[in-house]
Amino acid sequence: MAHIDVSGIDYFLSDGTQLLNGVTFKVPDGTKTALIGPNGTGKTTLFRIISGDLVPDEGVIGRSGNMGIMRQFVGQVRDESTVRDLLVSAAPPALAAAARTVDEAELAMLEHDDEPTQMAYAQAIVDWGDAGGYDVETVWDEVCMAALGLPFDRAQHRPASSLSGGEQKRLVLEALFAGPDELLLLDEPDNYLDVPGKRWLEAKLNESKKTVFFISHDRELLNNAAGRIVTLEPGINGAGAWIHGGGFGSYVEARADRNARFEELRKRWDEEHVKLKELVNMYKNKAAFRSDMANRYHAAQTRLAKFLEAGPPEALPIEQNVQMRLKGGRTAKRAVVAEKLELTGLMKPFSTEIWFGDRVGVLGSNGSGKSHFLRLLATGGTDPEREHLPVSDVEIAEVPHEGTVKLGARIRPGFFAQTHVRPDLLGKTLLEILHRGDEHRSGMGREAAAGALDGYGLAGQSEQKYESLSGGQQARFQILLLQLSGATLLLLDEPTDNLDLHSAEALERAIDHFEGTVLAVTHDRWFARTFDRFLVFGSDGRVYESAEPVWDEKRVERAR
Repeated sequence: MAHIDVSGIDYFLSDGTQLLNGVTFKVPDGTKTALIGPNGTGKTTLFRIISGDLVPDEGVIGRSGNMGIMRQFVGQVRDESTVRDLLVSAAPPALAAAARTVDEAELAMLEHDDEPTQMAYAQAIVDWGDAGGYDVETVWDEVCMAALGLPFDRAQHRPASSLSGGEQKRLVLEALFAGPDELLLLDEPDNYLDVPGKRWLEAKLNESKKTVFFISHDRELLNNAAGRIVTLEPGINGAGAWIHGGGFGSYVEARADRNARFEELRKRWDEEHVKLKELVNMYKNKAAFRSDMANRYHAAQTRLAKFLEAGPPEALPIEQNVQMRLKGGRTAKRAVVAEKLELTGLMKPFSTEIWFGDRVGVLGSNGSGKSHFLRLLATGGTDPEREHLPVSDVEIAEVPHEGTVKLGARIRPGFFAQTHVRPDLLGKTLLEILHRGDEHRSGMGREAAAGALDGYGLAGQSEQKYESLSGGQQARFQILLLQLSGATLLLLDEPTDNLDLHSAEALERAIDHFEGTVLAVTHDRWFARTFDRFLVFGSDGRVYESAEPVWDEKRVERAR
């Protein structure tokens, strides 16, 4: 048995703002339940409360079964962690503690090779075995082969930062599904996964006997794998929860029907409120002249008081009003020209032309070089003119290559970074960033900046620092900066990964009205349907064109 019982959870931010308001729902044993909602409503915070990382201000969490957790940072590991460290992070607490003790003992042996240190190391090895360490290494061997194509003994000391985001996700997910925990908490498990990886995840969710509670914005995944959906809906006093007992296929219609019903109930409540107030006033006026009306006046007052105490029906959730406006501008007809371009060590030479106005999806498996291709264009190509330099101060690593890729006249590349890493924005509030401007965009007055933020659903975060935003809020702010910077070539690396459904639809509309050229690396099957043509990075090292999305390319065949 494994379940979660969330009852009356309230949570306040450090500034006193209420984030969660009376959140209540259950995740029954064996179900696959998705948590969705607009960015910033508190989905990850709620996960951290359920996992025990945070303590709610009110309410309780009940659960049964051992819990395995995949936190949001997986896929973005850029520190000194190794593959073994990633696997340990997904292990049960006792096993993880034994692994850390072994690591500390090994480090001590390197510094002090005396008898006490040797004895401590020997004890750590015994404790590792007693905790089931050698058994789990057998599982990890299978996990590494499935996720990386390498056995554990060859992969364990490899830096986690050398893995793509999708490889990091797949590794941890393989370990969790193969592990002993009956209850899994997965924070955006589909982020960074390619489509074969997402299909694998859908199959795992459907065949697993574990109870799984997961956050996702991927409509295909929700439709194919979620049996129940919990929605965090923003309100004036924090987000509450609405539970849909079916899958995503019936969700949109059910939510529309529910909102329509609430509107009708609220209308009737308002009408009844007006009638009761008029009744009280009528008897008040009559009681002033007739003593026999006093009892009726007091009865009407009591009736109105009880009506107000019961309160109105549940309020409609506050809907986001995200209006992205990507302007662009006219450029040369040939926006990008690649001739015998080879991304060193990644893909074989290829040539292509991308024309003004094209919407090009860049597809292929993780690690095939798609993001490298976008980064090369983002720095202006092989031999950039000054007009081809990026329209932001985002740090872009150099991409070794042979052959050439050149940008057309008046092409200004605007790069959306998949990981949202923006050292140039750290420590600054959103208003401060917009007010100051930079060499690529003019500064804005407070009123104009507030208006721009409001159009992207970020008015409430204007005084927050960039690094404190949720992943989806950072994504929307990056897109706003592209709008303000005059980009005519949008280079979007997985732009919908952290966007909620409403924001993703707004981005899709903005791209449709953008006057310019768009290249987007994506594994979002729904988003990809809006593109005109596709560059596919194949498993054999070739880059080829396709008129339709291609989702079945495997891992690139290269020495590992």
